[in-house]
Amino acid sequence: MPDLKYGTVNPEVLQAMSPPGNLYWGMVAFWFCGILVGAGCWAYQIFRGLGVEGPNHPIAWGTYLVNFVFFVGLAHSGTLISAILFLFRARWRTAISRSAEAMTVFAVLVAGLFPFIHLGRIWAVYWILPYPNQRNLWPNFQSPLVFDVIAISTYLLVSVLFWYTGLIPDLAAVRDRSRGLRRKLYGFFSLNWTGSHREWRHQGSAVLLLAALATPLVISVHSVVSWDFALSILPGWHSTIFAPYFVAGAIHSGLAMVLILLIPLRRLYRFENIITPETLENIAKTIILTGLIMSYSYLTEHFMAWYGGDQTEGDSFYWRMVGDYREWFWLMIGCNSVAPLFYFFKKIRTSNTTLILVAVLVVIGMWFERYVIIIGSPAHAYDPYIWRLYAGPTWVEYGILFGAFSIFFFLFLLFAKFLPALSLADLKEGLAPPARSREVP
Repeated sequence: MPDLKYGTVNPEVLQAMSPPGNLYWGMVAFWFCGILVGAGCWAYQIFRGLGVEGPNHPIAWGTYLVNFVFFVGLAHSGTLISAILFLFRARWRTAISRSAEAMTVFAVLVAGLFPFIHLGRIWAVYWILPYPNQRNLWPNFQSPLVFDVIAISTYLLVSVLFWYTGLIPDLAAVRDRSRGLRRKLYGFFSLNWTGSHREWRHQGSAVLLLAALATPLVISVHSVVSWDFALSILPGWHSTIFAPYFVAGAIHSGLAMVLILLIPLRRLYRFENIITPETLENIAKTIILTGLIMSYSYLTEHFMAWYGGDQTEGDSFYWRMVGDYREWFWLMIGCNSVAPLFYFFKKIRTSNTTLILVAVLVVIGMWFERYVIIIGSPAHAYDPYIWRLYAGPTWVEYGILFGAFSIFFFLFLLFAKFLPALSLADLKEGLAPPARSREVP
């Protein structure tokens, strides 16, 4: 960031919180309408029943489980990216850490909706809550789905704490530039931060502790999500590679989503001096690495299906390549393994248009990867008598998926307007300190 000065960090970042223009309100209105579409489809499903959805025996969850795993992957990747880059003291993290952490919080909130959506009768959740009751009803704590509830709620708590702890000094900076009710609100959430040496020391220790805690937690939590499938005996699911495979896929999709969020943010709020082309290039290079890891995982899966000698397992993977879902399988390979290789060309990874195009392809590919795994494996299990194809996705599922993405982008737009989208403290750490004269801190 050669053109950024210590005294200009606050004005350049906080100018994004000024009264928005028509473009901002247009995007907010569009995504809010998307939320209404998703809510309307969900209400229609509650009124008509789960029959409006696509699943049929033996495919029980359909795209709702696909969406759940996809958004959980996005959620895990955000904190993992920020925490790992913080622990390794990567300087280019300063421009992406705040957006990645916000993406984590919003994605895990969206992911938590899908078990309730699939439940059908949402009010029935009362009967499966794990607390002492007079009905003597207890959930099965050996079920991977109960693992998910415990693991994801723990992860959400740590992610919010990690995000909020880094926000405290920046909220104080916004407080000092605000008046009236805004000043009181930002003052309350900044915990009366004064910027003393003692406060900075404790805040730095807390961020370091939470980053060290979040890194293994993310890996373990997304491994738990993968065990929802790996603990079964279904061909295509029963695999020991699922834990690292799902973690790598989460980072892959998360990095792509960071690019999708940062490039418009950089253009909309004129952050070119802060989110530099070198930062976007570093993200693209990391996507190349995660894409190669995903390619290795695909090869390992198919090699072990052949080498293991289990005919049913081999047939299941062969059917993925040439069967009824072959279009989605090869789309997954093309988007996740081939598309990131274009980032090897400097001309492509230095152009915003091609950067965001490849990132969109990666996100699409990661969604279809979940689709192929979750829909394809039960459709072609051991007994040919029960082989069935997925009856969806129906228009209701498409509407709910659009509503889920609308919630995600709507919350991110609100975040970018009411909170500092970039970390002021982290940006200043990489700059020379101001002179003792009259430069504004």
